[in-house]
Amino acid sequence: MASQKPLPPPSLADPGSVELSVIIPAYNETNRLPSMLETTLTHLNSSVSNSLRTYEILIVDDRSKDDTSALALKLARQYAQSDIRGSLSRKTLAKGEHRFEDLEYLWAAMDEIAPQNEAAVAIGSRAHLVKTEVVVKRSLLRNILMYGLHAILRIVGVGHIRDTQWGFKLFTRPAAQKIFPAQYLATWIFDVELLLLAKQLSIPVAEAPIEWHEVAGSKLNIVKDSLQMLRDLMVLRGNWKLAFS
Repeated sequence: MASQKPLPPPSLADPGSVELSVIIPAYNETNRLPSMLETTLTHLNSSVSNSLRTYEILIVDDRSKDDTSALALKLARQYAQSDIRGSLSRKTLAKGEHRFEDLEYLWAAMDEIAPQNEAAVAIGSRAHLVKTEVVVKRSLLRNILMYGLHAILRIVGVGHIRDTQWGFKLFTRPAAQKIFPAQYLATWIFDVELLLLAKQLSIPVAEAPIEWHEVAGSKLNIVKDSLQMLRDLMVLRGNWKLAFS
């Protein structure tokens, strides 16, 4: 049985201890966290038993107003069956309406661009779905904002990435060590900053097409958060013009 005593948060400066760190940002997720965690663990345990990969799951509670933290601790105790630390090589960031089975697409993309575990990033992409029913049937406002965001991203400097906002991203440890310490923004648009940092650091980024469907319970306020994203993108653009002018 793994220890249930609180542990200090891991540091990128520490020696690697598992092969995969799964980082799940959470805000008011008492309704969705149990099923998300069950799906994630089912897939990871299947992968581990078939050849992989030691892993850890880090649930990051973003000041939730509900019982997300208490529930996360309860689930951690429930699932703490064994100590599974090994030698960490990669980190994945999972948020939103992801299917954890899609991790295999990211692994495959990563193996192509970083066969020796060099600095690299692989991200899930819904770009191939833009003309399909999945996207076309979304609200007009969502689609207008999507195309507007793409136009702004070209100005910011990451127009070469077709889908910056999908919450499934895989980083090798060398990439994480270079990118994360330089990150500034902590809002919805932090994905863009991570990818812009990768570009400035000449770290390759591969997009892997994934399956996707909308899941009820998103905490995104379309109008309010879109305005926040626009403000943050302008801040990001200004920061980078000052830093690299």
